[in-house]
Amino acid sequence: MASATQLVEAFSACFLSSFNTRLIGGADEPLYLPAELNDSAAIYFRFDYPSSALHEVSHWCIAGHERRLLEDYGYWYESDSRNLQTQKEFEKVEVKPQAVECILHWSAGLPFRVSVDNLSMPEYDSKGFEQAVMSQVGKYIVSGLPERAKTFSKYLLAQRLPDQIFNEFLKRQYENYCR
Repeated sequence: MASATQLVEAFSACFLSSFNTRLIGGADEPLYLPAELNDSAAIYFRFDYPSSALHEVSHWCIAGHERRLLEDYGYWYESDSRNLQTQKEFEKVEVKPQAVECILHWSAGLPFRVSVDNLSMPEYDSKGFEQAVMSQVGKYIVSGLPERAKTFSKYLLAQRLPDQIFNEFLKRQYENYCR
């Protein structure tokens, strides 16, 4: 299983020279800051949590060039006090990032679970959201991952299991998860 330090090192190996972007742990809150004149872009993740790192990386992997020029990719974020309507809106925009995150977790040898990121609804049933995320994972397996997600996932898997064939590994993980 990958540690936060290993994820930071892997991210640098994959993307520091080609995308001038660093993954940095220890933050109180996650944040993406675009590159400035003498400074790399930075993806900050919470404390030392591998799952936070992979979640933030998944957003970066999906963000296009224009989005990567904006703080936090220009996305809206509403804290964990969402009502049902705003929760559903949150989930719509989180399906693809959390599907990428799932694949990154599997590649890093870490367990994955969807995050509804809303403490104000403790009885909330997230099964529909989880099904949507897993459906998107299946679509990525069939049609292919976004390029940076594929690069990072393959790198993480090769670090752990160098003899695994990436696509076969993903299909097996997906089948096991969906049982």
